[in-house]
Amino acid sequence: MTNNIYILIIAAFLDYLIGDPWDWPHPVQIMGWLISRLTKFFLHLCQNSLTQRLAGIVLGIILIIGSGLVGFLMIQIARWVHPLLGIAINSILLASCFAGRSLRVAAEAVLQPLTVGDLEKARKILSNYVGRDTQNLSQAEILRAVLETVAENATDGVMAPLFYAIVGVFIPVVGPTPLALAYKASSTLDSMVGYREAPYTYLGWFCARLEDCLTWLPCRLTVVTLALLSGKPMHIWQICRRDAINDPSPNSGWSECAYAAFLGVQMGGTNWYRGVAKSKPLLGDAIYAITATSIQNALQLTRYCFLLWLGIAIAIFLMLPNR
Repeated sequence: MTNNIYILIIAAFLDYLIGDPWDWPHPVQIMGWLISRLTKFFLHLCQNSLTQRLAGIVLGIILIIGSGLVGFLMIQIARWVHPLLGIAINSILLASCFAGRSLRVAAEAVLQPLTVGDLEKARKILSNYVGRDTQNLSQAEILRAVLETVAENATDGVMAPLFYAIVGVFIPVVGPTPLALAYKASSTLDSMVGYREAPYTYLGWFCARLEDCLTWLPCRLTVVTLALLSGKPMHIWQICRRDAINDPSPNSGWSECAYAAFLGVQMGGTNWYRGVAKSKPLLGDAIYAITATSIQNALQLTRYCFLLWLGIAIAIFLMLPNR
């Protein structure tokens, strides 16, 4: 168990210092490739709603359990070669599950041209990170899109993987990385096939529901953490209870609303997807306009939450009698 807590700390430092370099292979790329191939196979093989739903269950089980198992086996083989190699592979794989630096880099990539008035470049860069149409967004809408992305991904890209890694730390046989990889597979499945629209309506239902369930507790803990950090926990909670429940997602609305309430801004509104307008509920009160500083503050809040959870995990570990 001692090695597990060290690996968690090393992985956190690796994510903060290095993140996910574009030219390095990444577990999510492999997951995405496999999901794409299996999805095409199942859609071709299964022609009705029932068989597609069953195929969706199989797809989820293969990817989620398989990702955790492959990670576990890689770590065991590395340990067999040399204990230090085992720690290195374990730490690198776990760091790849945390998207803290990647989220920061993505936000800053959009903000950089935006601050010098280059809307066209900002729109183009933003299109790499969001599903909404970006070609006609105003500066205010670009800022809102970036803040919503930062707030939503703070939970499923940063805090939820950390949550499952911490759980794994206290399971000696498993360790932090397999559980974090399994969650990452669930999140990747949801982003690729967890849609209500065709052709994923039935194939993706299981993956979408499972990701909602796996993210539910880390999301609420993130909201509680933000509420405590704000110094006005009841105020944050009341706004989330008022607005977040109107969002169709059981998690992203809560995550975005907590950040909105903390920052005193408002998220939500009308977005366009492939030329079709879609209205999302308004989250928070528009006390202040969303600015580049709002986004930097949101990134800083995510960092504080991450460090707080990491510190709590270390403290609990140090208090254990038989660590």
